[in-house]
Amino acid sequence: MKQTIEEKKEKLARILSRFDKLAVALSGGVDSALLLASAYDILRNRLVAITARSPLHPEQDIADAARLCADLGVSHWIVDSTELTVPDFLANTPMRCYTCKMTVFGQLLEKIRQKGIEHLAHGANADDLGDYRPGLRAARELGVSAPLMEAGLTKEEIRSLARARGLGVWNKPAMACLASRIPYGSPITIDAIGQVRQAENALGKAGFSGYRIRHHGNVARIEVLPGQMASLIADPMRERIVAELRKIGFDHVCVDLEGYVSGSLNRALDSGAKQP
Repeated sequence: MKQTIEEKKEKLARILSRFDKLAVALSGGVDSALLLASAYDILRNRLVAITARSPLHPEQDIADAARLCADLGVSHWIVDSTELTVPDFLANTPMRCYTCKMTVFGQLLEKIRQKGIEHLAHGANADDLGDYRPGLRAARELGVSAPLMEAGLTKEEIRSLARARGLGVWNKPAMACLASRIPYGSPITIDAIGQVRQAENALGKAGFSGYRIRHHGNVARIEVLPGQMASLIADPMRERIVAELRKIGFDHVCVDLEGYVSGSLNRALDSGAKQP
């Protein structure tokens, strides 16, 4: 039988009650925010939050994570992650996310265990099982739990619960790490990451939401929500965006007519390439 959202919420509470102490990998997004708030209801002072700080993620995420921890009264630790020093990650193979999570979760686990906490949980949800996510394998191998996924909660249900809980990030757009904007096989560089960051900031300041800049060398491929495409290609907005992205370093600027699709670069992988 299909479970209701309330039944899933109760299951999540039972899952969290198994832990004596717990650290939540808090990204600043809605999934880990709900996980932290739900864990706080059960564990109180036996709970900490830990956030990995990296150029691959917006500074706003750190601010959102810190604000939530302050509101709940949960201790918040920040670790500067080192995935950008790992050659296998920079090579940008189809196992990039596996390498990243092994590195970052490994650092977080080292930190919490120094403080006497054995268990780490992250905010993966049931919808993540429907996409190519090698990072989930890394989490499983390291023993990082995924309570939201175990409870069967989907992204839509998580947003609903976060809104009911009054969490300020309940409607925050999903924001995968900036390395996901670079096609597999193209090396990840600080310069490319910086270009993506600046270009996406330009789209955000222009009023767009649910967007991506896919970095194809000297070409920027823009994905926006289909309903916002007309606004993007109409002048003077078109001229503004082209000018700003050229200043950033892109020689050519194009718009993907399909619109924003999460994980669209995964299409380049056939079933064989996805295997470790």
